[in-house]
Amino acid sequence: MQQLAEILTEKQVPSTEAAYLLHAAACSPFFARFATKNTDFLTDLLDNLYKTYKTADVAKLFSVEKNLDSTEKNHSEAVFLQQIRQIRQRLMAHMIVRDLNGLANFEEVVETTSALAEAAIAAAADFYHAELVKTYGTPRNAQGHPQQLIVVGMGKLGGRELNVSSDIDLIFAYEHEGDTDGEKSISNQDFFTRLGKKLIVALDDVTADGFVFRVDMRLRPYGSEGALVCNLDALEDYYQNYGREWERYAWIKGRVVYGPAGALNKLIRPFVFRKYLDFNAYASMRDLKTQIQRDVVQRGMSNNIKLGRGGIREVEFIAQVFQLIRGGQLPDLQIKPTLAVLARLAERGMLPAEDVAALTESYIYLRNLEHRLMYIDDQQTQGLPDSETYRDYLLRMLKHQSWDSFIAELNQHRDRVQRFFDDTFKDQRTNDQQANDLEQEIAIWQGTIAASEAEKWLQEQGYTRAADIVQLLQNTRASQRIQQLPEQSKRRLDQLMPLLLREAIQQQSIVPDTALIRTLDLLESICRRASYLALLTEFPDALALIVKLCAASPWIAQYVSAHPVLLDELLNKQTLFKRLDAAQLKAELIQHMAHLAGDVEAQMDAMRHFKHANVLKIAAQDLMTALPLEAISDDLSALAEVVLQVSLQTVWQNISFKHRETPQFAVIGYGKLGGKELGYLSDLDIIFLYDDAADNAQEVYARYAQRLNTWFNTITNAGLLYDTDLQLRPDGNSGLLVSSVGAFEEYQKNKAWVWEHQAITRARFVAGEAKVGQQFERIRMEILKSRRNQSDIKQQILDMRQKMRASHRFDPAMFDLKHEAGGIIDVEFLVQYLVLLHAADYQKLTENIGNIALLGVLAESGLINAPLAELVRQSYRQYRAWIHASKLQGEPAKVEKSLAEPLQQPVIALWQSVFESKG
Repeated sequence: MQQLAEILTEKQVPSTEAAYLLHAAACSPFFARFATKNTDFLTDLLDNLYKTYKTADVAKLFSVEKNLDSTEKNHSEAVFLQQIRQIRQRLMAHMIVRDLNGLANFEEVVETTSALAEAAIAAAADFYHAELVKTYGTPRNAQGHPQQLIVVGMGKLGGRELNVSSDIDLIFAYEHEGDTDGEKSISNQDFFTRLGKKLIVALDDVTADGFVFRVDMRLRPYGSEGALVCNLDALEDYYQNYGREWERYAWIKGRVVYGPAGALNKLIRPFVFRKYLDFNAYASMRDLKTQIQRDVVQRGMSNNIKLGRGGIREVEFIAQVFQLIRGGQLPDLQIKPTLAVLARLAERGMLPAEDVAALTESYIYLRNLEHRLMYIDDQQTQGLPDSETYRDYLLRMLKHQSWDSFIAELNQHRDRVQRFFDDTFKDQRTNDQQANDLEQEIAIWQGTIAASEAEKWLQEQGYTRAADIVQLLQNTRASQRIQQLPEQSKRRLDQLMPLLLREAIQQQSIVPDTALIRTLDLLESICRRASYLALLTEFPDALALIVKLCAASPWIAQYVSAHPVLLDELLNKQTLFKRLDAAQLKAELIQHMAHLAGDVEAQMDAMRHFKHANVLKIAAQDLMTALPLEAISDDLSALAEVVLQVSLQTVWQNISFKHRETPQFAVIGYGKLGGKELGYLSDLDIIFLYDDAADNAQEVYARYAQRLNTWFNTITNAGLLYDTDLQLRPDGNSGLLVSSVGAFEEYQKNKAWVWEHQAITRARFVAGEAKVGQQFERIRMEILKSRRNQSDIKQQILDMRQKMRASHRFDPAMFDLKHEAGGIIDVEFLVQYLVLLHAADYQKLTENIGNIALLGVLAESGLINAPLAELVRQSYRQYRAWIHASKLQGEPAKVEKSLAEPLQQPVIALWQSVFESKG
């Protein structure tokens, strides 16, 4: 310290900067030694003290070997090795001074350190590649293309969050087999093995000038026993056939830091990020953490702030388990830095924002502490020091008065991290606890008690067909499907079935037998997918919710069975029961499609999953929160609009024959979509319009419309998006798939049938170019406001209604809610007739506000009897509610005649007053 102070005085260093350097020297013996030994460095340090070294700045420092003079070139390797070590030492000292004096934050330190490692790797690889080429020639593949070493940075280097004195975990590869083209030819394998060894020595060897980075190669295939370098074919074979779960975890952060990245990234992505949600990751990560903890205890490392209780690794595990589970479905989670992953989880609502903020604060605290431990002596350590001297250094860096006050602060962060970790990786109750809580349910499922005893207990719990249930459980357990399951899946099913027996008893709306049978059907349909059993095992609350939903609706049970990936939606009750926000959903879907750009199949699957997930959320809200019918229909209609809007954009981007950046094209919704009355199983009645003067517009938009229709109606692994019905286009099925605005207008004014004008009363623009939508609305208004002959239109509508009724056969005991006299269609025809007849005089009738609201407008306008109109509104609302409920129950849209008669009568009365009156 005294020596450094004298040097600074001699150099007339300003007091502020001198104080910075002296504080760093008082905290770090490494810095003190370096600064007093390399006094020429002080000028450079002071000149750059307030500079942040970005990646490009660091890379420039490593270009020195290219500028060696002729004398130095004779000793270029020695000079190169000396200079890269000196660069490392100087940057390290620069970071210590800036960090310890509050001039740099955590992000700067890890970015500079990561850039230092990448630049050093690149410099060494370039240097030794050139040296080896002089002797052996350039490595080439069978086609003669030159080959390059690929260096993958794992761990914190891969995440660009490297510690200041960390080792670097590397994996070496190259693309293709082949040989070098020199006179002394060797195989590419031999060439890159030599290059890899030289690179390791260049970075790792300790000389008089220190080292650059300690290199750890143990993460390569087969670890220390494996080849130092692999070609990509060998790498793919290893990870496909021998890759272990911990290697998936390690590769989350794997990033090519030198050499061509594309082929390797494509190869490794499916290994790390599974196509389907992977809830097995919880158990795998929990097992890995248990192994680490066991090692920590055995080695007495409880004070290790990385591996110990509430340490850095636990924060990383929390972030990465979400990546392992959902990264295959959500490409935006396939990112490397821990803090960026946590932020993304908050954005997506997967973790509460306040939890992420707390985890982020503790992570940065622990990482800063880790750096300070390393600053003391430039050693890779995460253990708290036992030496009083080293403790004093640390306290000085942290500006703490006592060790006890520091430990108290540290424990607050470690306790917080451990609490979040335990919440994320909470293990299930022990077998003993389960045996105590679910003794009877376990015995019934396992068949370890007499059937008569099992039946008696089930009857006492409310089961009405106890003997059938006992037989069903025995048959299920003995079935070939269950017996062929892997042992782990069997164990998980053994955990779930007693819970299912218990949960079925809790259902109030239905007998336990039905709840059990519906949910058991679901479990049997998904049991071959271990990840779904893992999900329900890890989250018993999700099982409880799925039992409730299955009990309430067989349609939901079938829907989830067909799309089991939806089970994931049950985990976040905050989002599950949140009303649909169309703007937010659209932004999310656009972003997701952008991430999958170039992979049409993945985009189609992702959009189907998006639709199915949101339908499930709406159904859950419908059943669990008693949302009004109009809200359900509004949300289902808004969801369809979002899907249409983003589909138009996505499909247009994917076609090669487009003639402009933005299509002058619109989708018009008719029927239930147009009237915002969609149900769970509704198809989409739509037509396509365009307004484009380009010579090939008709051809382009016809092909575009065909692609859109295929996009919606194709059944992929993720199911169907929507059934679309295009029969309402001009000339119906015999007409063109897409019409120009001009052709549509001419058809509507001169050729359209009355029923087509009826349909247009509830049509609206739903997606595409707004200007085209405005053109449609202008045409619609002109059609609706046209004067019509009352007797002609009345007779045509009556004839059409009679034909429709004649095409149905009705059950004398049941009322057909849609088609029978006094039902849904009668109400719709009444409103459409009156709108077409009177819209020219009553502007409000042109608004697409739905049948219930239009009945109110007609009554207010004096066009129909007001009290009768109110009764019809009530009937129509109840009819829709019954139809809606019938869909959820998977039943026909019918009710008993006695229930419908009071609602049917006012509709018939209004029909007679409108259509049978002489006026």
